[in-house]
Amino acid sequence: MSSRTLTGLRTAKSSRLKRNNASLNNSSSSSQSPVWCPSARRNISSTTERRVQQSAEFSSSSRSYERLGRRAKEKLLDRDFFLSLLNSASTKREAKSYLARLKAQHQISANQAAPKPLVTDVKIPSAAIPSSTGVNLGSFYGASRSVYESPVFIHDTTPSPPPPTITQRLHLALIKITTPQLLDDYTINGVAKTLSQLNRLGMACCVVVDPGTGEDLNALRKIAAEQADRLSLAVDAQPDSKSAHIDSVLSISTTKPPALKVSSRKVLLGPLRDGQIVVAAPVAYTEEVPRAVAVSGNDAILALAKELAGLATVPDPDEDPLLTAQRIKDLQAEVSLDRVILLDPLGGIPALSGPQSSHVFINMEQEFGDILQELRQVRQSALEAGKNPPSGQSDCPSFPALEASAIDGHLENLRLSQAALALLPSASSGIITSPLEVANSAQSSHGLAPDLSAVGTRRQRNPLIHNLLTDKPLLSSSLPLSRRAAMHGRPASVTTPGLHTTFVKRGMPLTLIPNPRVQVWTAQNRPQLGLDDPCIDLPRLVHLIEDSFNRKLDVQDYLNRVNGRLAGLIIAGEYEGGAILTWELPPGVEDDGSEASQARMVPYLDKFAVLKRSQGAGGVADIVFNAMVRSCFPNGVCWRSRKDNPVNKWYFERSQGTWKLNDTNWTMFWTTPGLVQDSQRFQDYEGVCRSIQPSWADDIGVVD
Repeated sequence: MSSRTLTGLRTAKSSRLKRNNASLNNSSSSSQSPVWCPSARRNISSTTERRVQQSAEFSSSSRSYERLGRRAKEKLLDRDFFLSLLNSASTKREAKSYLARLKAQHQISANQAAPKPLVTDVKIPSAAIPSSTGVNLGSFYGASRSVYESPVFIHDTTPSPPPPTITQRLHLALIKITTPQLLDDYTINGVAKTLSQLNRLGMACCVVVDPGTGEDLNALRKIAAEQADRLSLAVDAQPDSKSAHIDSVLSISTTKPPALKVSSRKVLLGPLRDGQIVVAAPVAYTEEVPRAVAVSGNDAILALAKELAGLATVPDPDEDPLLTAQRIKDLQAEVSLDRVILLDPLGGIPALSGPQSSHVFINMEQEFGDILQELRQVRQSALEAGKNPPSGQSDCPSFPALEASAIDGHLENLRLSQAALALLPSASSGIITSPLEVANSAQSSHGLAPDLSAVGTRRQRNPLIHNLLTDKPLLSSSLPLSRRAAMHGRPASVTTPGLHTTFVKRGMPLTLIPNPRVQVWTAQNRPQLGLDDPCIDLPRLVHLIEDSFNRKLDVQDYLNRVNGRLAGLIIAGEYEGGAILTWELPPGVEDDGSEASQARMVPYLDKFAVLKRSQGAGGVADIVFNAMVRSCFPNGVCWRSRKDNPVNKWYFERSQGTWKLNDTNWTMFWTTPGLVQDSQRFQDYEGVCRSIQPSWADDIGVVD
């Protein structure tokens, strides 16, 4: 074929292509109307209005959420997740630090789980390539080079032992939901969403559904299985969330008393390591003849806590004790049970003897016995009131009206929290709250009811996510009732609980010297006590003060000033925090022991110290402050702080009033009610705060 023929073909093809393009342009131009045509303008405007209307429908109605695409839903869910994260944290710094820790953990786990190549490259052996003979023999003496360069699988006759697998420590929350059959779908879905968010934040969840108590055990077992399936379906409905319903995780012995334990640790931890949320019913199987038996939900929680804490191992008498200890240590290194969460419709533990309506924070080492005795008294009063309705006045202390069944539920939650935390390290904590509280804070704007507006105030913080981020309660337990209600946005009432969440820690013991239950702290009853008394560890006390204030103390000068005026000491734990309180006289008033001088004495907080490693964590400051204002000086106390002290914000929130002292660098704080109305008392407070001289050994140039 000549070049001319090729040129003719290309020319004919190009001419036909031009004619086709021209016909297409003519048809399109004839079918379209001009831009200024009224009909076209109406079509464009109607389309635009339709799009605006659709976007308005999506922004105002939650039903339009279902019309979104997969990527749009994922973006919306991510936005809700991070908004919930930021809302649940007290500050953005806490949320940012937790996300940084979570990212670092994922990077470490990804590096540890990097797969090793199964195929190894084989180098060409030098003996397999023939030496040069001067003649091109091709591949006569061996295989081709491509065969030698291709990877092959090698099966070693003596394989080397595989390296030990390093598994990342599993952080776990053990959760019990009481009577889920009484909860509606809205609450169950809200709880499932919170569990999914906890799992996404790196906290694996093991949930036990507790149907309650009853005489028909078979009916309870059936209800527990149904509710476990119901919660599993709600978890599976959440995006990127899977559940594992395990119904054979517990076994029970036939001995008396029967012993409940986890039948298989691998079956329990396998789904948790795969990122699934484990849901179990309180059903155990007998060991000899497998038979399903309904057990108490509290017993199931304790059995799981004991296993996950590595304390369920029965040592072999013939085994070396060192090997047994190492085996238990390895089990404890696998799992870290960080939270024990009780979701009960009753909510947190009520406070029935003080101005507060509920316990925000419970230090078990200090408060367990008192709260237990208080609830028992209320229960006894409720039973007596049910038998004999009260008529007229009574000498018994009055408590808010609560049913005996509700008090029994609070007692069970308190005992279960104490028993579970006793098995765990001191860093573990517990939460007692209501499922409705969790569900309300978990719902996003597109999950609201259609009759509710999506525009409103900031939604409440999720107590579970907030505790995961901060390891603190929603509000500080040392806040006054009025300040606590104002910050939470609810009315301050004694009968209506202002908070439904109780944060529980095993905590630390609290030592009060002298004990205010034995000897009341009054000016007329001052103890004959000094800081060099044998019952006080003076070196540790000095270390506490110097570490907290970051200054060197002139010990002898301080002892000379404080001894003889000491009202008492508050020591938290092993000198992790403390307070030194004194009775001070205003300038010009002599301490002659008369009633007039004793009446002028001012209760004064001389030192309030917390170790640096315990500041901002563990609630040490709240424990010491609560003991001071509730047990030691319930009628009020005063103290001073430098005007530029960063802790002043904490003092402002917990004091009844403040006063900046002119011509000094001090700010006076007090918790005494009605101090401003008593001019003489106010002047005495001010005189004491002005006259006390510091006892520091170093001179860092701070103006007092």
